[in-house]
Amino acid sequence: MRPIYLDNNATTRVDPEVVQAMLPFFTDHFGNPSSMHGFGASVGAAVKEARRQVQALIGAEYDHEIAFTSGGTESDNTAILSALEVMPRRTEIVTSAVEHPAVLTLCAHLEKTRGVKVHRIPVDSQGRLDLDAYRAALTPHVAIVSIMWANNETGTIFPVVELAELAKEVGALFHTDAVQAAGKLPMDLKSTAIDMLSLSGHKLHGPKGIGALYVRRGVRFRSLIKGGYQERDRRAGTENTPGIVGFGKAAELALNFMDDENTRVKALRDRLEKGLLQRIPNAFVTGDSLERLPNTANIAFDICEGEGMRLLLHREGIACSSGSACSSGSLEPSHVLRAMNIPYTAARGAIRFSFSRDNGEEDVDRVLEVIPGIVEKLRALSPFGTGGRSAEELRSGLGPRGRRADSRS
Repeated sequence: MRPIYLDNNATTRVDPEVVQAMLPFFTDHFGNPSSMHGFGASVGAAVKEARRQVQALIGAEYDHEIAFTSGGTESDNTAILSALEVMPRRTEIVTSAVEHPAVLTLCAHLEKTRGVKVHRIPVDSQGRLDLDAYRAALTPHVAIVSIMWANNETGTIFPVVELAELAKEVGALFHTDAVQAAGKLPMDLKSTAIDMLSLSGHKLHGPKGIGALYVRRGVRFRSLIKGGYQERDRRAGTENTPGIVGFGKAAELALNFMDDENTRVKALRDRLEKGLLQRIPNAFVTGDSLERLPNTANIAFDICEGEGMRLLLHREGIACSSGSACSSGSLEPSHVLRAMNIPYTAARGAIRFSFSRDNGEEDVDRVLEVIPGIVEKLRALSPFGTGGRSAEELRSGLGPRGRRADSRS
């Protein structure tokens, strides 16, 4: 059977056009783009073109607002640490409870080692930010707000344009991790108050090990990596030219395929969700029903161990992600699903299917053929029972009589 890849939020296949664009920069055009001679000049021009391609994808005003990095994690860390350096009298960070570990782990470290106060804004059962709690956390003590554009697990989209405006009212910088949103949602940064934005090449059919940090013109900034003066003194180190060129080409293709993402790919996701919910009782889609990435379906199957599902799907040649993470030898629901107060037995059975432009109808057909039997098998082995909860009660975190379901029951 042909393998089916539905884990595109983890990483994507490098597009063949991206590979072709990169190859000459390993061999024929090998010069250092910072060198002043001819070997470097042609490579420098290619880097500049890639910068323009990324600029176009996110709607930045100037190409020099794009600084290339090693990926989303470095970009996230750089943005947050820079803000704390340029505003040393401000010692607070505002973020969400469902951010990527690239942000949350750094925030926890800063709490422990520097005494930084971190406001982790809660979300509701659909993963939507508590706007009242967000407004309350914004004070003149906040150096930076870091809220993702869209969640990597559920696909829930945050109103970052509005959030950035609110941050400006108290003089805080605003950063957004747009790793999952770029190439799927239209962006026009020049018309927003967003100060910094993180990107990663391998999430949009580019190579791994390359990313970018958008830094709006005029924003005070301190580099994380010290050394040379590359990237306008924002990121030292010889430029990863093949990666940068590949990232630029991937950004160009992502812009061209954005309509496809929001029509054909979205239709594949919707068909999968509808088909699974029709075939399998006590299952529901997590995340915002309306404001969600077009490619992302995170489905919770109550009384069904997600890691077991993932492994059985792997045997059928289907790649996806479970909503659990291994911790101390036991499988626990992800921090995102816990923050959404999804009942424990449903959160443990969450599976994320994430599509890309490489997927087709036959992929959906195969998943719909295979999963019902897998769920039935795993539920037969489970010691838990549904307790009479409907899919709607499970989705809202309520028990059969309208009570809030215990997180461990």
